[in-house]
This record gives sequence, C-alpha cells and structure tokens, in this order.
Amino acid sequence: MQKPLPVAVCIISGAEARRISRALESVSSWAAEIIVLLNEDVADGTDEIAKRYGASVYREPWKGFVGQKNSAARKSSQPWLLNLDADEVVTPDLAEEISATVNNPTSPHAAYEFPRCTQYCGRWIRHGDWYPDRVLRLWRNGSARWAGEEPHARLEVNGTVGRLKSDLHHFTNYNIAAHIRKIIPYSDDFVRENAGKERASDFISLAFRPLWRFFRAYFLRLGFLDGWQGYYIAWVSAFSVVTKYARLLEPPASSDAAVSQKPQRPGTP
Repeated sequence: MQKPLPVAVCIISGAEARRISRALESVSSWAAEIIVLLNEDVADGTDEIAKRYGASVYREPWKGFVGQKNSAARKSSQPWLLNLDADEVVTPDLAEEISATVNNPTSPHAAYEFPRCTQYCGRWIRHGDWYPDRVLRLWRNGSARWAGEEPHARLEVNGTVGRLKSDLHHFTNYNIAAHIRKIIPYSDDFVRENAGKERASDFISLAFRPLWRFFRAYFLRLGFLDGWQGYYIAWVSAFSVVTKYARLLEPPASSDAAVSQKPQRPGTP
C-alpha cells in the first residue's frame, strides 16, 4: 500500500450527499488526513458519506466562506494542506504532481496553484473565461490563510507561489437551471459591496461591459471552440454582468429585500 502523503485535504460543505463521494474518492487513497467541516444544519447524510472515506467530520455554525475555510485549516495536523470543494475531483495526474511537490524537501514555494477544468452540459470547457481558471489551493501549513470579501475567499500566502500543470476537475452547474439560479446570489454580493461607491453603475457600464465580456470570452479567449456550450457560457456571463450593473441602478426600495439575504452557503441549490 502506498504511504499516505503528508497532506490534509480540507473541505467545507453544506448538504452535498449527492456529489461529495467523487471528491473524497479522488483523495482518500493518498491523503494522510481528510477534514470535512459541515454547516451545523446539514442532515442529508453527507457526514456519514465522509466518514466512510476516513474523514474527520466537524459541524460548526456558518461563518462565511473565509471563516469556514480558516477553521477547517486550523484543524489539520499535516505539513501541507489542500483545499477542495465538494464538486471537485483531484485527477491522477494532479495527484502525482502533488506527491512530487510535497515529497521534495527542496520544494521552493510556499504554495501552489493549478488549472481547473469544468464539465458543463456534457463537455469539458477548455477555452473562454472558464479555462485555465487557475486556483490557489495547495500550501505549506502555517504559510497562508484565507481572506477576502464574501463570498470570494482568497488565499493570502506568506511566500512565493508556484504552478502545477495538471487539471483539477470541476463538476459544477449540473444543468442550465442550476447555473442561472446562481446569478441572483452573486449579483446580491456585487450590489452589497458596491452600493454607494463612487464608481456606481452608469449607462456606459450597463451597455458596454456585458458586450465586452461576451466578445472577450467567445472570440479573444476562443470560447467558440467549446461548441454550443461555449457560446451559451459567454452569453450567460454577459447576462450576469448586465444584471449586476442594472441592479446598481435599481431604486433602493425595490432591491433592499434581496440584498439583505446572507451569502449563499456550500450545498445551496
């Protein structure tokens, strides 16, 4: 049996019984430690699935993405940490690169990023705004912490960042309806962060930013090579942009109720 790598895999999760197994299976054979931090109200069996893969399961009140990720990281006991979402899978090639990195005593960097490839409506998306979508997820214990404004957690690293070449697989937005449902919560966050700022929306932003987003994704970043999925993704990205800027122009009384909602948690449809 292969000796486990000195890596703690950290997953924060909501009700993810439907898809967390694939993520856990991709790391359970080589990670020395798996930490799954659940929202305290999860009751769909996610905890039992995680335990079957040898994970240490914890429950805590929702503190936002930054707070949850930092809490999960503090529970680790390994020299290296890997952050993983419930809808992501570490490919064998990426696992090999991680192994070479953490087993190398002269690894020069404090943290490593790698490309993430998303499957959308039956196709792997390899162009446009969605690829290579580099994510910073592997770091030496004690060399980084999560920061940023909700829901956009980012890893702040004390040291240099290296790059791995292999893909992390991402199985988000299992259908178009699920994709569209995410637009409102993310526009809520945009309005919450930008309302009242001097760079508030104007008609120029409303008219041209969405067109630029489509043109960049579909033509400059070759989204047309991803078939109808690439075309649709480019249009939905443009629609998401126009929605955000239109909501900044929306009268406050009509938007207060939506913007007062809490940021969406993992596992929320």
